[in-house]
Amino acid sequence: MNRPPVVSAEEWQEARDALLVKEKELTHALDRLAAERRRLPMTPLEGPYEFTAPDGSTVDLPGLFDGKRQLVIYHFMREPGDPHVCGGCSTFTDNLAEFTRAHLGARDTRLILVSRAPQDEIEPLRSRMGWTVPWYSSYGSAFSDDLGLGGMFGLSVLLRDGDDVFRTYFTSGRGVDRLRLDFNLLDLTPYGRQETWEDSPDGWPRTPTMQWLRPHDEYGTN
Repeated sequence: MNRPPVVSAEEWQEARDALLVKEKELTHALDRLAAERRRLPMTPLEGPYEFTAPDGSTVDLPGLFDGKRQLVIYHFMREPGDPHVCGGCSTFTDNLAEFTRAHLGARDTRLILVSRAPQDEIEPLRSRMGWTVPWYSSYGSAFSDDLGLGGMFGLSVLLRDGDDVFRTYFTSGRGVDRLRLDFNLLDLTPYGRQETWEDSPDGWPRTPTMQWLRPHDEYGTN
């Protein structure tokens, strides 16, 4: 098995301390980036849009906030009539811990999923996966297209002032990756995510990027 070199405890601590300096530099850089993000301008979302809630009721765009001031939306790739289950979206949703929403709520912020599929195509997957995060359908609405998503995934942040709603932030791709606990934990390990794009020593285990990801009840079936 290929593995990192073995050194004394003193040598390990010296190497760890050297890396810690770089980690602290990155932490401060992320703090500066967050400060810039808080100063971004915003753009109005006017719609009108209609969404179907998990209980079958319909809400407009301000209704998605459920009385909160801020809203974080993960745009889950589930298209009308498509039985495919997106491994990336599914594993991202697995990372949304049950009590995360309570802590966000303490800061007047709500977290939800939105997909273009109708609720009768969302509910079976939600039930199968055991997810509790509220998952809304924008079926029949131009919401996803107006946000420039089409059927792709991403994460939007909205701000509500009364009935006026604004889009303040959006990220996709690696910007969503960095929010995942599983990826962040793997990045701390010697072998990392074990994907081909990573800069790892020769002989480290590697598979094509994200090929290993699948719904959590499918691991071990192949």
